[in-house]
Amino acid sequence: MDGELISVGTEILLGNITNTNAVFLSEMCARLGISLYYHTVVGDNEGRLKETLKQACGRSKVVIVTGGLGPTEDDLTKETAASVLGYKLVEDAHTKKRIESFFKSYVKNNKNKKITENNWKQALVPKGAKVLDNHNGTAPGLIMEHSGGIVILLPGPPGEMKPMFQESVYPYLHKMQPEIIYSQMVKICGIGESQVEDDIKDLIKKQKNPTIAPYAKIGEVHLRVTARAKDEKEARKMCKPIVRELKARFGKNIYAAEEEKTLEDAVVELLASQNLTLAAAESCTGGMLAARIVNVPGASKVLKEGFVTYSDRAKRKRLLVKKATLAKEGAVSSKTAKEMAKGGCFTSGADVCISITGIAGPDGGSKEKPVGTVFMGCCYKGDVYVKEFHFTGNREKIREYTTVNALIFLRDTILQNFKKK
Repeated sequence: MDGELISVGTEILLGNITNTNAVFLSEMCARLGISLYYHTVVGDNEGRLKETLKQACGRSKVVIVTGGLGPTEDDLTKETAASVLGYKLVEDAHTKKRIESFFKSYVKNNKNKKITENNWKQALVPKGAKVLDNHNGTAPGLIMEHSGGIVILLPGPPGEMKPMFQESVYPYLHKMQPEIIYSQMVKICGIGESQVEDDIKDLIKKQKNPTIAPYAKIGEVHLRVTARAKDEKEARKMCKPIVRELKARFGKNIYAAEEEKTLEDAVVELLASQNLTLAAAESCTGGMLAARIVNVPGASKVLKEGFVTYSDRAKRKRLLVKKATLAKEGAVSSKTAKEMAKGGCFTSGADVCISITGIAGPDGGSKEKPVGTVFMGCCYKGDVYVKEFHFTGNREKIREYTTVNALIFLRDTILQNFKKK
């Protein structure tokens, strides 16, 4: 089944917001086996939107439109789609009641706010359309069937669109498919994208069904194994030997084989499984590593303390880095990283401490230590390991690369010592 996406909003065209909806919907459609051939962004203009919808409905079975369902005058998606498909707008009592309930609570919590008349515009729906309740906002979603296919209208805010798609649209589209698409993700860290691709080029060359698709992320490579079959059981069976082969090839570099599991999830899980506690001693990342760890539910069981020691004074006071080390070697050095890690364990009482000190730029670099130079230390029950890195990019990218590689270094250190045991 073929389809396309239309994102409505002048703010997207102006670059004021990033179109994350298209990324999410593309992935969801791929899982459903819907082949997307077009992505279109159109501004809040009735004429251009009408032309875009007519073209989309003429060539694609499924058209998914996001944005333009709000209460203001420039929110024209519903009205334009109804006009193109010949639907009449009528008030939906159920939707009006939900909007009323939402605003009663909203006004109660915001004394200076009031319900304006234009909000009731969202209670108007195309007669005969399937109305999708919005549990996170006021604009309902809509499914409008026509002789050539289906048009699905979804709210623009990702916090409303994503749960609505998962709760209502995904099951609806899934039932329409004669066969199912099943995917399993294999997540790899510590190896670059080009190396991963080189290691599996023989599998990619002969692939038909299942297929392997690589996705590069900062410090990671994700391999999506996808099979098309009559049911999920058969598709899982088809994916199994491919996943087994990938595990054999990449071994410990695979940190997860589940879609939802992140690198920090895997690290927290590993720490918990070994009954280890953690401290993070950061300088140039300013708490980014600890924040990634805290993203994981249950992180409090393993994370004892986080130090952001940006100044030399803080490194000395909080992490017991020697004054002589800072004077002779500098804050960005192997020895400082080592003492930060060891001091972090001592001060916090944690079993493991990962330390980070580096030059994120754009200033502060030298010929000997250019911008992007980072040293990390990992103290594991008294034993300290140190690594030196050289990253490129702007300040934000260097800090992101540093944080991801710190997670990888931490994971590798635990696995290394686990094997020793």
